[in-house]
Amino acid sequence: MLVAKGIQKKYGQLEVLKGIDLEIQSGEIVSIVGSSGAGKTTLLQILGTLDKPDSGVLTLNGVDPFSLSSKGLAEFRNQKIGFIFQFHQLLPEFTALENVVMPALIGGKGMTESKDRAKQLLDKLGLKDRENHQPAALSGGEQQRVAVARALMNEPDIIFADEPSGNLDSKNAAELHQLFFDLRKEFGQTFVIVTHNNLLAEMADRSIVMADGMLI
Repeated sequence: MLVAKGIQKKYGQLEVLKGIDLEIQSGEIVSIVGSSGAGKTTLLQILGTLDKPDSGVLTLNGVDPFSLSSKGLAEFRNQKIGFIFQFHQLLPEFTALENVVMPALIGGKGMTESKDRAKQLLDKLGLKDRENHQPAALSGGEQQRVAVARALMNEPDIIFADEPSGNLDSKNAAELHQLFFDLRKEFGQTFVIVTHNNLLAEMADRSIVMADGMLI
């Protein structure tokens, strides 16, 4: 479903990615591991269309997102891609439900329909009684599950996660890891996960090791 060929990226004179070739199949859970500075987050940002490569080609289900207009790329990202970040990136002034609804509203969907789906997702993730709480009133594990629900809101083709359990204790991290596999089983969801957590990396279908801007 995702194909990257010859992806290169520099920041000034620093060559961060040195020609990455990678294919991800639908329904796969793939981990990307490596030491700090290996280029993992930069690769994830390019695969997720948050940054553009200097050269190379990226396609997602046959579409080259970087060939789209700025508006087209934003719409593509909103509809096809979900993101989970280490520090949740929840809007603090909004409730859990409002945070989850946001991607659907940005995509032009109606409030009633969007709230219904958001409630279903929060219920599925064990947060039915927490939907009206703001992030500050939620535990770290609960905040991260809200972030997972938000990533699932528009039924994306693929979800990119950057150190999703890096800010969680071991119990919440283990629950989050299992959640990814439960979601794959139920929805056929595809995940690409940058992680330093060895247990999560070993659970994945494939674990890709990066070093010095290359896959090894």
